[in-house]
This record gives sequence, structure tokens and C-alpha cells, in this order.
Amino acid sequence: MRPKHVPIRTCVACRTSGDKRGLLRVVRDSEGIVHFDPTGKANGRGAYVCANESCISLAEKKHSLGRSLKATPEASLFEELRSHCIGSAVTSRTESEA
Repeated sequence: MRPKHVPIRTCVACRTSGDKRGLLRVVRDSEGIVHFDPTGKANGRGAYVCANESCISLAEKKHSLGRSLKATPEASLFEELRSHCIGSAVTSRTESEA
């Protein structure tokens, strides 16, 4: 039996490769609006960033998300990514303690 295929994606900030589910996806849709895609299935051009504070800050500083998506993301997007990053860290800690 063949092992299940695991999609690999690269973080736009630190350029490390990782499992698609371990990264946060940001999408530019057909109207040109840049938004966070928690499902990973939204239509449009996508870019990935690691789910940690340092990579999100680096992506904001280097403008790598905007360059990758060919659109300028709003500052609120980075705050949304940071809040999701903090929320997932709290969830993973409580699951490991149980």
C-alpha cells in the first residue's frame, strides 16, 4: 500500500518547506482582495507563511506576501494572522496537556 501524499509548501518569509497544514494560507481572490484562508481551499492566488510570530513579522517587514501575491495586503491581515497563530498555539498546548 502506498503512503498518503502530503503536500509541501514554502514559507514566503523564511523560505523553509513544510507540511501544507502547518502553514497559514493567504489568498488574493479574483477581485484583488487579499485575505486569510483558514480552510486552505479558497479560489485565487495563494501564498503561505509559517504559523509563528517571527515569520509573520518578517513577511510584513520584507513585504514578501505582497510581492508573492502581486497585491498589497492591509495591516489588519497581519494582525489576523498573529491572532490565529496565538490561538493555534494555545489550542495545541491544551490538547497536549490533556
